[in-house]
Amino acid sequence: MFNHVSEIVEASKKENKPISQLIIEQETKNSGLSEQEVWNKMKYNLSTMQAAVKRGQEGNGVFSKTGLTGGEAVKIKNYRKKGHTLSGDTIMQAVQNAIATNEVNASMGIICATPTAGSSGTLPGVLFMLQKRMNLTEEQMIRFLFSAGGFGMIIANNAEIAGATGGCQAEVGSASAMGAAAAVEIAGGTADQSAQALSIAISNLLGLVCDPIAGLVEVPCVKRNAIGAGNALIAADMALAGCTSVIPADECIEAMKEVGHGLPESLRETGLGGLAGTPTGQSIKAKIFGRNVK
Repeated sequence: MFNHVSEIVEASKKENKPISQLIIEQETKNSGLSEQEVWNKMKYNLSTMQAAVKRGQEGNGVFSKTGLTGGEAVKIKNYRKKGHTLSGDTIMQAVQNAIATNEVNASMGIICATPTAGSSGTLPGVLFMLQKRMNLTEEQMIRFLFSAGGFGMIIANNAEIAGATGGCQAEVGSASAMGAAAAVEIAGGTADQSAQALSIAISNLLGLVCDPIAGLVEVPCVKRNAIGAGNALIAADMALAGCTSVIPADECIEAMKEVGHGLPESLRETGLGGLAGTPTGQSIKAKIFGRNVK
């Protein structure tokens, strides 16, 4: 079992294997399943992600029962067709995929929690953009998920991935770091560069609070996944360019844990502070649940 990023980087160098392969072998050993069975499980996760991205972008899109979210992935899709995006089509395609996935989640559709439902759009946002940009094969996409999952496991075991315990940095921040590290591997980077990308991605979103309006995984959750996807790609590019994080990956994870535990209760998924505590946020909560709900 890999307990730290430094361990998995060292193993990759020593065994001359990509991180994705090390995680496949670890999962095979721990689960007692064959490598093919482990592969097929991840393949199913991939197909679940693909279906959610597709559903969120079809027709007029999908909408939540509250009416707070929906249809914006389609708006971005139509906006991209004009060819005048300010941040470039690559980033906006990732954003479109991310928002589509989270809108499906908010509408009670089926998604793959990566690592949570609230952060389920970040990895698909990155992955399916890379699929088109780099013409990835199914095998490469599955390996992306194994690599991302390996780093996510380390984050979960050493910090947390739940907004209720660590804020949104633990959800979207973790997903963004996972996506950044996996993107580096798929692009041909080294294990050390994956670790650098993870560090940069975590550092960029350190302290991000969890303040869902009315306690629902809709606002600002959906759009934060767009930021998570963009941050992952930027962090991956910086690492591939040779940029490094002054603070090592394992220390960044520990810092995320400490910051998360230091956040007040009102900023950890309770729907009390931050955006949820604004007059508009409280008004929306009262409209949905009634004014006597606290």
